Amino acid sequence: MTATLPALLPAMSAAAEPAAIVTPDEGRGGYALLTDGSTVEIRTAGRADAEAVRRLHADMSPDNIYLRFFSLSPVGAEREALRVCRAPGPDHAALVAWRGGEAVGVASYEVIGAEVSGTARTAEVAFTVADGLHGHGIGTLLLDHLVSIARRRHIEAFTAETLAENAAMLGVFSDAGLPVRRSLADGVVELTIRLPASDADAGLAAYLAAADRRESHADVASLRHLFTPASVAVIGASRRENSVGAQVLRNIVASGFARKVYPVNPHVAELNGLPCVSSAEELPDGVDVAIVAVPAQAVVGVAEQCGRRGVRSLVVITSGLGDAGPALLATCRQHGMRLVGPNCFGIAMPQIGLDATFGRHAPIAGIAGLAVQSGGVGIALTEHLSRLGIGVSSFVSMGDKYDVSGNDLLTWWEQDQQTKLAVLYLESFGNPRRFARTARRVGRVMPVLTVLADRSPGGQRAARSHAAAAATPVVTRQALFSQAGVIVTASLGELVGVAAFLSCQPPPHGSRVAVVTNAGGAGMLAADACAEAGLLLAGLSEATLRRLRELLPDGATIANPVDTTAAVTQDTFRACLEAVAADGCVDAVISVAAPTAMADLGQAMIAAELTKPLSAVLLDQEPDVRLLARTGKEGSGAGRQLINAIPCYAYPEGAVRALGRAASYGIWRNRPPGHLPELPEVRTDDARVLVASFLAGLPEGGWLPAAAVRELLDCYHIPQVPTVLVQPMVRGGTEVLIGVARDPVFGPLIVFGTGGVAADVIGDHAARLNPLTDTDARELIASARVARLLDGCPGTPAADLDAVADVLLRVSRLADDLPEVAALDLNPVIVSADGCAAVDARIQLMSAQPHDPFLRQLR
Repeated sequence: MTATLPALLPAMSAAAEPAAIVTPDEGRGGYALLTDGSTVEIRTAGRADAEAVRRLHADMSPDNIYLRFFSLSPVGAEREALRVCRAPGPDHAALVAWRGGEAVGVASYEVIGAEVSGTARTAEVAFTVADGLHGHGIGTLLLDHLVSIARRRHIEAFTAETLAENAAMLGVFSDAGLPVRRSLADGVVELTIRLPASDADAGLAAYLAAADRRESHADVASLRHLFTPASVAVIGASRRENSVGAQVLRNIVASGFARKVYPVNPHVAELNGLPCVSSAEELPDGVDVAIVAVPAQAVVGVAEQCGRRGVRSLVVITSGLGDAGPALLATCRQHGMRLVGPNCFGIAMPQIGLDATFGRHAPIAGIAGLAVQSGGVGIALTEHLSRLGIGVSSFVSMGDKYDVSGNDLLTWWEQDQQTKLAVLYLESFGNPRRFARTARRVGRVMPVLTVLADRSPGGQRAARSHAAAAATPVVTRQALFSQAGVIVTASLGELVGVAAFLSCQPPPHGSRVAVVTNAGGAGMLAADACAEAGLLLAGLSEATLRRLRELLPDGATIANPVDTTAAVTQDTFRACLEAVAADGCVDAVISVAAPTAMADLGQAMIAAELTKPLSAVLLDQEPDVRLLARTGKEGSGAGRQLINAIPCYAYPEGAVRALGRAASYGIWRNRPPGHLPELPEVRTDDARVLVASFLAGLPEGGWLPAAAVRELLDCYHIPQVPTVLVQPMVRGGTEVLIGVARDPVFGPLIVFGTGGVAADVIGDHAARLNPLTDTDARELIASARVARLLDGCPGTPAADLDAVADVLLRVSRLADDLPEVAALDLNPVIVSADGCAAVDARIQLMSAQPHDPFLRQLR
């Protein structure tokens, strides 16, 4: 074999967030949100929790005790505490929900039967929620965490018994999104809840969709104080003109925030006409947002004071926290505060007149949600979006992103009724698979845009020094964005250009375009740009060509690009635009106009009544992009959605790039989502036994022997060239590489590209995050340059792409079932018209703790 995946891909980041994600199954605490946005801690039950669990049960009302135990036995609380809090084992799991130092909920399961070492297992579950806290989602949250543990331990089903009148508990099971079978006998409902066996299980999609709805609801509730605050405190407000605290307070006052503002400064009585509070401990109860701009060594203490006063959310502008960072996050979690930052630029909600940043100009209100990790990028984007008239619905500078992240912002924008365009600048990811699910869902209703920064080694070094997190490798971000439907641009200028287009034009349904120009050379430049942007010059119908002949003089060119000649009038140019846009073979129109004394072609573009998206170019305009309102005035004004505007660019290349990105997005949005194949014939249990046996003898991991590699691949029916003492020569076909590279944050990536001796030289490899859908597999094949060879050429039949896709999906399932697979190389895989088979294979195993990326949990 010529190469391994570690050589083909950049080194994966060792960490991508300053705050690690932990799960209750690992014996540590994890925080999560309830339906009202408040926070609870979910921990594995231990012996030290027995008294708190006993007290939880002892304090229950008689009615609640009866519903839980089917009796009013006085010994139930003591017995239940001993059962729940015993030492954990393979036949038992128990979780406790904590709030304010008190146990408020318990969930547990017990494996049924003596055989607990097999894989086909059922467990009986039980739940208790404290009196007065029913309806807050504690039971459902505990069920989600218990399901996560059970699936990792290969439990197939839960059973439960509950009284028919226990509507609350029955609701927990019915709303979970899992298949439930019920039977009723003597007033007792017996339930069997089937758990998804793998990520390919059809039931998993329904369960995750239900969990997503619960998490979105809770997330929005927790963010409401941040985005619609009735009160804001500025801790670190100062008289010093050049201080951050002073500028933030000035901006809040100047932006017209008409709600309560509390400057916090122990040395002065008032600032900016507002009475000062001497310390955070003196704030009134329940302030919605506290902006913290104090020295780094004081931040954790200030956060603790805010927590005790019931502050709902913190925006920490201070940088350089160092080792104090985890303590800041822990304080926010303990007091249920959401945290923006640290090391951030602030927040702005123009719709309510709040500019809590230290920028020079406040953004105007509008339709673009903006979240950035770089304050400087945020300043630039708010200025451009305001200049264009697009405006901002909400702006959050996430900084080091300890808590509030791109996932939270997308969830908020999805439901705020203001945001029509989501713009992100991200340098790292805490939970990329959840981001992919969230972005994919949001992208179906609004465009999500980003810029792919730090693509070079120098950019990667800058990112590592700039953010308090390791930069995410380019290949993984490209895979993530591609699968999630995120529109990726190569520069801030291009990002602004695409945002301008999508703020006022619908995404095209396809990539076929018509170019109309009064300058032949400009039309050729536009045509060249189309080829580079993946757009196709549409073949115009005979009816359209006939109409163009009627409109244009003999010297004009009616083939696409349409050259109207420089002497065209305004009305004729408008009619040409309308003619090509009406053609059924055209998905979008590009209009390129050079200035002449004959006509104002900008007005022709504004006046044209088109049924297709239009990207315009005026070669004499100064800004790279602006919006031409159909009223005849340039786009401006707070809060106005520019539905009837036209994006206008200074150069053909800018107009084409924006249209190309929009067209790719439109195609993605209109394409049905793929599905995960079930692959019922795979032998997952045998594969797990093989992996466990190898690691039992070599705990530090290593490369599997060749015979074990073949056996493991056989478990997933991955085709291989048969071995005998002399391996048969494989003639013909195309050599490709298929493999797995595991990122510590993103999880496994499935890689595809040119294989054999050319693998290292050509460097033709693309990747997608696991698990792959059938659509992902097809797109992964098409995204590599070797796809041109697989499509066939004169004298050579096309390769069996169905067979290649099938291998990719089987490798994906293997990587998903076996987190111990650190790397897998199938190189080369010979692909022909008759199918494909791996000639050589290597698999590296390492001990791994299974991680559930979809568990409802805060970082």
